[in-house]
Amino acid sequence: MPLRFEGPNVVFEGACMVEEALGLAEHWRAEPPGTADLSACTYLHTALLQVIAVAAPTAVVAPADPLLARWIMPVLTPSALPGNAAS
Repeated sequence: MPLRFEGPNVVFEGACMVEEALGLAEHWRAEPPGTADLSACTYLHTALLQVIAVAAPTAVVAPADPLLARWIMPVLTPSALPGNAAS
């Protein structure tokens, strides 16, 4: 399974495809979101990216793949965008 549910936390492993989006949304609807651990994620479908962004988990662990992290982390952590730095 690409998603491993550990209470409010979810670990994303390998290629996480669109088929996982509904299960993730339902999980976080039933239980307040904790951490989204993307460290072992190698591909994240945009549907999952949207679910994570809307759920606003308490923490997001970046993917180990620097290219994937470069594209998705600004969406999941708006403070990482230029001009949004904390003062």
